[in-house]
Amino acid sequence: MLHDEAWTEAFAAVPRHAFLPRFFVPAGNRWAAVERGDPDWLDRVYSRDVLVTQLDDDPARWDYARTHGPVPGVPTSSSSMPAIMAIMLEELLVRDGDRVLEIGTGTGYNAALLCHRCGSGQVSTVDIDPDIAAAARERLNSCGYAPACATGDGALGFPAGILFDRVLCTASVSRIPVAWLAQTLPGGHIVTTLNRPLGGGLVRLTAGEGATAEGRVLARDGRFMPLRAHRLPPLAEVPPADDAQWRPTKVSMSDVLKPQRHFEFFVSLELPEVRPVHVDPNGGFAVSHPDGSWARTRRTDSGFEVAQGGPRALWDLAEDAHCRWEALGRPGRSRFGLTVNGEEQTFWLDDPQSENRWPCG
Repeated sequence: MLHDEAWTEAFAAVPRHAFLPRFFVPAGNRWAAVERGDPDWLDRVYSRDVLVTQLDDDPARWDYARTHGPVPGVPTSSSSMPAIMAIMLEELLVRDGDRVLEIGTGTGYNAALLCHRCGSGQVSTVDIDPDIAAAARERLNSCGYAPACATGDGALGFPAGILFDRVLCTASVSRIPVAWLAQTLPGGHIVTTLNRPLGGGLVRLTAGEGATAEGRVLARDGRFMPLRAHRLPPLAEVPPADDAQWRPTKVSMSDVLKPQRHFEFFVSLELPEVRPVHVDPNGGFAVSHPDGSWARTRRTDSGFEVAQGGPRALWDLAEDAHCRWEALGRPGRSRFGLTVNGEEQTFWLDDPQSENRWPCG
């Protein structure tokens, strides 16, 4: 729900359909191509859903799917859920006259919302994909918006070297790029999402002098595709468990993986690099680490059981983390903050000087 009338007006005024002439929709375990004029096109455009606009970094994939039918692929660009876009825009705390940089132009829709709120002359946007950037620029211009558009690696900021009051990244990052701090005026805000295997979501930082910033993990959550340079490599498949490996546990996989359980963010700090992995076509998950450690859980009549393998007992560590989390008062994500001092980036609980600290990335 929007609380700022200026953003309510922007969403009412900017036509989302102008920025989504075509996209993909799920078709089983594949993707079907939809375009303007299809019977359900407009309903989908104005739904609450994220709409995938590119697969496998390949702009030709949509044409192939349109001609040959649904295709497999990994989403690499999308128009985010409008609700998440609204949350991010409000959390940016834009003021009249602010100069805003958007990292990740995508369809151009979010840039159009910024232009409506701030004025085109105050908005700059950058995307690494030249085809995506060119299409977005054309759609923006057709709607009467003319932000400064550039093609380049968003992790490096805007190529012209302008200073900004606000930086908004509509992709996720594993660490805060130092280049963003160099382009943000002291006192300006940076809002982005964290590209973490667990415990991702929104953060808002206030820039200091030099390559410094400090801020909070936000209670309102949102998760985005990572910048290309921040993508994580695939993990090996999790092996099946032998009958002898199962034992009872009081911690479920949902406790570890679901943000609404509140433990997810804390366990992400305690078990860095641990990731969820699909283990069955019905949506079942295990967790795994690049060192080959893994754990699976299953429900039984009396509760849950876990099996684990590899060089470390991941679930033992998760259970230990759960005990520490409970001893600390079961802190939710909004009790955590992040301090950036160049490449040194640290999460903390409740206070920047807290003894409860964890490295970022």
